[in-house]
Amino acid sequence: MDTYHPEIGTASLTIGFGAKPRLLFLYRWFALVMGLACTVAALPVAALSFGCYGAAMLLGKVRPLPNTYEFISAAYDRCIERLGQTVLRDQRDAPALRLMVSLTLTVVPVFAIQLVLGKPRLLLVIAFYLALYGLKFQRFVRMFSASHLEAHRRQGFFSDKYDKFFGRYLEFFLGYFYGNIPELGRTAHVCLHHRENAGFDDTRNTMGYDRTSRIDFLWYMADNVWTVLGVAPYAYFRAKGDEKNRRRMLRGMVGYYAYFGAVFIYDWRIGILFVLVPILCMNFINAITAWVQHAFCDPERPEDYFANTVTVVDEVNFMNEGFHLCHHHRSSLHWTEMPAHFERISDRMKVAGSLVFRDLDFFGLFLELTVLRRMDVLAEKLVPWEPMEHEERLALLVKRTQPQDAVI
Repeated sequence: MDTYHPEIGTASLTIGFGAKPRLLFLYRWFALVMGLACTVAALPVAALSFGCYGAAMLLGKVRPLPNTYEFISAAYDRCIERLGQTVLRDQRDAPALRLMVSLTLTVVPVFAIQLVLGKPRLLLVIAFYLALYGLKFQRFVRMFSASHLEAHRRQGFFSDKYDKFFGRYLEFFLGYFYGNIPELGRTAHVCLHHRENAGFDDTRNTMGYDRTSRIDFLWYMADNVWTVLGVAPYAYFRAKGDEKNRRRMLRGMVGYYAYFGAVFIYDWRIGILFVLVPILCMNFINAITAWVQHAFCDPERPEDYFANTVTVVDEVNFMNEGFHLCHHHRSSLHWTEMPAHFERISDRMKVAGSLVFRDLDFFGLFLELTVLRRMDVLAEKLVPWEPMEHEERLALLVKRTQPQDAVI
């Protein structure tokens, strides 16, 4: 069996630069280009998403429009609820069904029309990105949460009657449009990330980086490409001698790469706008999420997932994604039961020094921690287990975000 020795970042882990400074130097330039490419791809999409959100807020002040939207949305929810009673394995997963139906009725037709027309049309590109990411990236957040939970369902969201056709519909069909390689959820996330719990052997671990450094995040985002492309998980399973999951990852990679190549062969312009940009955006957003979900490790117990897993409590918490520690502790627990489970394990969280933030989502945490570096704001939003002065909170946050060296 190969030995698996992670250093700093998944690039070292998968390519094994070791003591070859010239290769490491070349990789650093490659990392810089990849990080900038992901950023450049994501910024126009973000501008479109947040710009349309601002326009929607302005339109919301026109009295008839929000009332009409609420009426249509409520009617849509009732239809989804009735449909869910027939097709879902668990009726509580209606929010995931709503998302799947919405994406199927928007993303798929736009992509199909673009393929038929051939030459890229600006309005179709705009419609495609809005359908994928939604206003203020809300649809992507929902997609991320729903596909995350789907990965942990042995039989997916759908009942036995519909599972053969719609089984793992998010990961194995809709995920292609987002640049999400099949098996990154069911195999890499469940059998790698939850096995390692963001420890040093985890391909998504951030402990070798200063989580308050924008430059470090750039390196991490570039390294994360190997995970998003499936290369790092494949190398992990190969090194561990896990043939079942190695073959699964390989099948997922081959399937996505074939799709990627086929679209580019059909029309390279469509390939760039409808395939390359989404996978670069996927890496950008995925890196942000992985960066902050386990950002605050205890230097005395760096691999204790109770200490290094963050909980964020926000008004908008789709499918309770913010209860991330509860999910790591009981990954099979239904998302509706997470708040109650949070109360059950609160004593253990207190002993471990788990960090909980209020009035904050993961993207907000990333902005305050790494982009704006406003530890004062995070200190105010931190919910301590015992009374702490502001300076004590700041010291704790600084201590928990410093780079940690792996013990090889």
